[in-house]
Amino acid sequence: MSQLEFNEARAKALEAMYMAPDIVAQRSRTLEMLAVRPGERILDIGIGPGLLADDIARLVGPDGHLAGIDASPAMIKMARTRLAAMPHAEAKTGDATSLDYEDGFFDAAVSTQVYEYVSDMPKALAELHRVLRPGGRTLILDTDWRSLVWHSSDEARMSRVLNCWDGHLADPHLPAKLGILLRHAGFHMARVEILPMFSPFWQPVSYAAGIMKSIHAYAQEHGEKHGLAAEEVQAWYDDQLRLIERGHFFFSVNRYAFIAMR
Repeated sequence: MSQLEFNEARAKALEAMYMAPDIVAQRSRTLEMLAVRPGERILDIGIGPGLLADDIARLVGPDGHLAGIDASPAMIKMARTRLAAMPHAEAKTGDATSLDYEDGFFDAAVSTQVYEYVSDMPKALAELHRVLRPGGRTLILDTDWRSLVWHSSDEARMSRVLNCWDGHLADPHLPAKLGILLRHAGFHMARVEILPMFSPFWQPVSYAAGIMKSIHAYAQEHGEKHGLAAEEVQAWYDDQLRLIERGHFFFSVNRYAFIAMR
């Protein structure tokens, strides 16, 4: 596995992608499912640039508390800047498998696109269970990359590029087993919803556009470890550009939101 390092440049690119309308809509739906109430204490595991955390902090208000952790110092810097005007919100570096909080401290926790990077999920979920109060809730959202439908002129080459991309994750198919893992950790499942990232045609400001650039950059850097030459990666990218020019672009992938109770 060659995980992405979220340095300052990648953090800024991720923030820009998270401003796309389809991601904004996903964030709105995530807030709706989490059902944040004023005065609650909420943990954001993998706070990233702080966009979701900013919304949560405003919803819990000054009588509540928003705590966010992330492994990337660049992400923490961006999140702290975004949350600076709200003293009841904090962001600090942290590890999902070792949460630096008291038992039962939080009313709720949220994690979006994070646990697929975590190698020891039983330990991470045991920590999540520990820091939630009895009756507390969690919302976990991750992608199963087997759900991807992406048009290409060369399906075999597309598969090789996506196999390389899978290498940046601890588990690119986590949602398929997440329900079982949550139950083993002591959670009670409430419901699961699918949140598709869907671009039936080319949209230059979209998740699909952002992830296409991310995959291209990652495969150029790590392709040789997966038997991919730089020329083949570029041919994949150029093919997508030609499909876009002809109006033949199509992209769809599913994210799965698990809501569970302690």
